[in-house]
Amino acid sequence: MKLNYILHLADNALILGHRLSEWCGHGPVLEQDMAMTNIALDFIGQARLFYQYAAEITNEMTSPSQQKVVTEDDLAYLRDVWEFKNTLLVELPNRDFAYTIARQFLYDTYNFYFFEKLTESSDERLSAIAEKSLKEITYHLRWSSEWVIRLGDGTEESHEKMQIALDDLWQYSGELLTITDLEKDLIERGVAVHLSEIKPLVDKKRAAVLAEATLKMPAAGWMQSGGKMGRHTEHLGFLLAEMQFLQRAYPNVEW
Repeated sequence: MKLNYILHLADNALILGHRLSEWCGHGPVLEQDMAMTNIALDFIGQARLFYQYAAEITNEMTSPSQQKVVTEDDLAYLRDVWEFKNTLLVELPNRDFAYTIARQFLYDTYNFYFFEKLTESSDERLSAIAEKSLKEITYHLRWSSEWVIRLGDGTEESHEKMQIALDDLWQYSGELLTITDLEKDLIERGVAVHLSEIKPLVDKKRAAVLAEATLKMPAAGWMQSGGKMGRHTEHLGFLLAEMQFLQRAYPNVEW
């Protein structure tokens, strides 16, 4: 169903944006504190575009007799853990700066080629959102790649921390490029991105950056999955409890 696909894209952006926002005021240096905050805002902006589209589809599917009109806020703040379709990678805790950079790099290498391909979607709304977001996403990839190189080819300590972070997070990177039953029909209709087509590009980019960073590509192996189908780690529940508190404590609150 197209609605679940759109929610998957929105949830990825929202959850990763929230994770990055947790660095606001805690960054290692002021410049990078601001950079991560701005990237977080980019993701929140992308999430809004997808949620607005998802809300429109939801309302079109709803019986005219139903009074409640679903909004983007409802989709972001009033769904429970099992209703979220984001990949597991984006919900993982920041832990430290190396982990945040490794998570961002693994996601950005996928996200850039994904959105580049999404501009060709037969769904004009998805294509337009991708076109609008691609400039921001290009910067995200450049930023995270530069930091992987800077930390990997830096001091002995920074190299070690970066390698540990990559090794730990690698098992969550495969889900980004795994095609689910949800996507197969949409791929045939030209709506969704055929992940098999972008995988070689993603692999090549990751390998090039890691080589320059003097980091070892983690060994291929079993990959964690389930996020796209609503099966998540415990971390998402804690994240949503914090993120959704205000809306749930004070229903229909307006700024």
